[in-house]
Amino acid sequence: MPNSALHYMYKTIIVLLIAGILSCSSTTRKNIESWESEILDTEKEFAQLAQKEGVLKAFAEFADDSAVLLRNNSLYIGKDALINYYQRSSLDENAELTWEPEFISVASSGDMAYTYGYYTYSFLDSNEMKVENRGVYHTVWKRQPDDTWKFVWD
Repeated sequence: MPNSALHYMYKTIIVLLIAGILSCSSTTRKNIESWESEILDTEKEFAQLAQKEGVLKAFAEFADDSAVLLRNNSLYIGKDALINYYQRSSLDENAELTWEPEFISVASSGDMAYTYGYYTYSFLDSNEMKVENRGVYHTVWKRQPDDTWKFVWD
């Protein structure tokens, strides 16, 4: 094979490889953006359920069976322990928990993600004065076999 034909063949192969790599990168980025959107929607549904039906209902609904909850320097491991914690805690019926993610990151595999942001927990004290506790939350999400997202860490 003449040198120029070989050279042309190598150039063609290199161009095709680069195009393939860029195409994969673009597809992966589109997937990640789509998954980030899924997580944002899940976070919104989670927060809305907490507003409508209460914290216990929302956390029970969005927790993976193996979820771990960190509260007051204690770990509650498993969905049953999480539900038990909220059933025993002294959550005021008029309490409100609101949050919104400031940051979302999804693994390139699309099976795990995490979010963080600020939350506000407010309630009325014994004098009917509104008390607000603010903080930072961090949630780790895991894609379920049915393609929904459940949290495994909060």
